Amino acid sequence: MTGWPAEFEALVRQYLPLLPADDPLLGDRRLIDLGLDSMSTVGLLVDLEQEFEVEFPDEALTAETFGTAESLWVVLAGLRDGSG
Repeated sequence: MTGWPAEFEALVRQYLPLLPADDPLLGDRRLIDLGLDSMSTVGLLVDLEQEFEVEFPDEALTAETFGTAESLWVVLAGLRDGSG
């Protein structure tokens, strides 16, 4: 079970061409291993900001933030609740 909403997972999955549709998106899987590249990271960033009405600060734009679904969700959730 994941701690993120279905909207987050659906959006992230759009950018993971190597994750089969019937495989779970596990929080600790490296997104780069699932097909996220630098160009798709930019698209994912824009879509996340629009969908969740947040703005990622420059210091959050790191390989660590976009390393796994879990690390990305932690940053995004912090931005949504004002602690990020």
